[in-house]
Amino acid sequence: MRLNTIKPAAGAKHAAKRVGRGIGSGLGKTAGRGHKGQKSRTGGFHKVGFEGGQMPMQRRLPKRGFVSLTRARIAEVRLSELQALPVDDIDLLVLQQAGIVAADALAAKVVLSGEIGRKVNLRGVGVTKGAKAAIEAAGGSVQSAE
Repeated sequence: MRLNTIKPAAGAKHAAKRVGRGIGSGLGKTAGRGHKGQKSRTGGFHKVGFEGGQMPMQRRLPKRGFVSLTRARIAEVRLSELQALPVDDIDLLVLQQAGIVAADALAAKVVLSGEIGRKVNLRGVGVTKGAKAAIEAAGGSVQSAE
């Protein structure tokens, strides 16, 4: 291969449309813009959602609901994952270091899924009613998140 013989693949390059260059080109006179109207004119454009001065749809409809920005950063932890941890004192930092929850998680909550058969002490981690009962039945303790 030589540098002076390199060419783009066949069909990869297209000639630019030459608009407004006479009737024979097929794009003369109105240059493919149709007749009249805002989009036919130079500088004629409008913002996304613009409805010609009519109150746009996104402003006509009422605002509703709330989307929490932190909801995705609250991790769920199963009892079976706590069972597999080598330590007894568990908090958010321990769960992050073990890779059970994401490093950017703001909080964690233990849910009743799987079984736990050993004593664990939870600190600063949320628990459901069923998970709390299972942990305490196994001899563990739960300190609520401050």
